[in-house]
Amino acid sequence: MDLRLPIAAITDEFSPDLEVAARAMAGIGMTGAELRVLWGKNVMDLSDAELNRAKGILDSHGLAVIGIASPLLKCVLPDSPPLDQRFEHDVFASTHTYEDQPRLMRRAAEIAHKMGTSLIRVFSFWRTMNPAACSGRVAELLRGFAEEAAREGLILGLENEHACQAGTAREVAEILRAVRHPALRVVWDPANAYVAGENAFPDGFDLLPAGSVVHIHAKDCRLKGGQPHWMPLGTGALDWKGQLIALAESGYKGCVSLETHWAGPGGDKLQGSTICGWNLRGLVSW
Repeated sequence: MDLRLPIAAITDEFSPDLEVAARAMAGIGMTGAELRVLWGKNVMDLSDAELNRAKGILDSHGLAVIGIASPLLKCVLPDSPPLDQRFEHDVFASTHTYEDQPRLMRRAAEIAHKMGTSLIRVFSFWRTMNPAACSGRVAELLRGFAEEAAREGLILGLENEHACQAGTAREVAEILRAVRHPALRVVWDPANAYVAGENAFPDGFDLLPAGSVVHIHAKDCRLKGGQPHWMPLGTGALDWKGQLIALAESGYKGCVSLETHWAGPGGDKLQGSTICGWNLRGLVSW
């Protein structure tokens, strides 16, 4: 069957070695690559020479860069309420602080232009015990970054991340309404919404403003004792088939990007992501 939506992956979910990852991704039929950690370094910390090397590897495997999976605003918002300690803080080789964010925004724009993509992922700061108390400041900062992105001809994709202030579709939609800028869109992660306590599909998805979703992350899990247990895509609690059909019917044209999270059989992440990649291919074929 033909793929109804193009598929991609965050490369380090396969391997920190981009050559290994690109070979496996192309073998599955993926056409896009999302850059987060390469050769043990966060994408924001790569030199221009390393970025050129990455571009050459991806080009040789027919993979286009479809997004910069930056850690922008994945940090502590100063003078905010205490952090919500229920969630793990995944930083993916990023040690950047609040003070680094303006510099990171400029660098993210440079990297996006260099790699041929218009999409930069952003977050909404680590989640506090009172997200509503921070919503105005979060919206103000995102509006400023959206204006900067627009001047560069770029789009910011706000990911709903359960460990951040905007973890659910409802919370993301509220931020979009507060910011009201066309350069701020949504990176929709149904599994993150599920971990945050939302019924991601159809309830959460229906709350997102029409046309706001610019990118999709695909992973799967079940909650046990309030904690996510990651597993092969399509075998967990998420209705991925229903979600993907709804996306296609809504006119979504972007990629569905694998973010495996599952450690794989025997801890073999490459094999785990390969299994999930083939599962994803099946899910977008109907």
